[in-house]
Amino acid sequence: MTAAAAQELDELCFLSAQALPSLKVSKHFQVLKLLGQGSYGKVMLAVHRKRGTPMALKFFPRQSTSLTSFLREYNLSLSYCTHPSLTRAVGIFFSTPSYYVFAQQACLYGDLYSVIVSEVGVNEDCVQRVMSQLSGAVTHLHSLGFVHRDIKPENVFLCDSSCRWVKLGDFGLTRATGTTVRAVWYESPFCTPEVEAVKTAEKEMERRLSEGIEEEVEDIWITVQPCIDSWALGVLVYCLLTGCFPWEESTRDDPGFCRYIKWFDREAEMDKTKWRDEEDTDSYTIMEQRQKENPPPSQFEGLSPLVMTLLKELLHPEPQRRGNPEEILSYLGGPWLMETAKEERRRAEEAEKEARKIRETGGVEEELLREGRGER
Repeated sequence: MTAAAAQELDELCFLSAQALPSLKVSKHFQVLKLLGQGSYGKVMLAVHRKRGTPMALKFFPRQSTSLTSFLREYNLSLSYCTHPSLTRAVGIFFSTPSYYVFAQQACLYGDLYSVIVSEVGVNEDCVQRVMSQLSGAVTHLHSLGFVHRDIKPENVFLCDSSCRWVKLGDFGLTRATGTTVRAVWYESPFCTPEVEAVKTAEKEMERRLSEGIEEEVEDIWITVQPCIDSWALGVLVYCLLTGCFPWEESTRDDPGFCRYIKWFDREAEMDKTKWRDEEDTDSYTIMEQRQKENPPPSQFEGLSPLVMTLLKELLHPEPQRRGNPEEILSYLGGPWLMETAKEERRRAEEAEKEARKIRETGGVEEELLREGRGER
């Protein structure tokens, strides 16, 4: 499926290159406002003059964008992004003297980054709602043989102000599973730890340049795998719940990341010795007990045992053992924050007290009825 998908996408790009029209934007569209911009170019909200249809026009500067990369993103979005939480192109693509442009569905309420309150995050129900949608969207993309490779709040777009419908977009870095690409390291918690070697190589290159050594360091190449997206989804869960990042970068130089690795290693040891002996205990009680015995690093304070178990799956340091996005679904519904867990426990205790009271009252009433019937 993977090889077939990549080959099919290449064929679509080849065919669409033969039919790329040149248009004047103002003749066919009424441009209303800027929706977003970045290194790729810009996105403008526009209305088609003949149809009256609102859409987002994505502009790629021709000076810095190859036709191949433009057509790849357009055809990928048009032909493969059929999940309701993936941004889809609408079949209009063209060029101007300065830009390559294609039209896509308009998300009018900004991106996820704009609703995250610093050091607070987003309402827990909203977090689970968003992650449920993204889990489905990314799983769909993976099933077709593609890896997004750039999941972050800025690339999740809102169709309403309450995040009841979100769409993952920006497929400029999306590649077919199994594709070999040059590894790139960047200072971000979303960057996977398996490319830390690139940071070391960059430092070595800087050293050589400073010493006047012209010999270059060889590039490091990696194979594109779905586990890249799993890592990003794990970081996104943390970001939404806390309004912070768990660490600045996913390398052994980062104190926050080192604390996480030490905790993770202790968890792995506990998995070997304890988990199998606790089969008769309900899973959440086991998670609570494990969290008491092996408290998470300080930056995870306030997160429930349930979401820590999920993060342990998604943020596994070994890429081949990382959980897949679909696993998020099995963690929905339970408490992801300690405050929520305490509130649920309080409600359960109150419900149990009420049930006990009803049972006891019912017993007394039954005795009285028996006495009235002369049964005693």
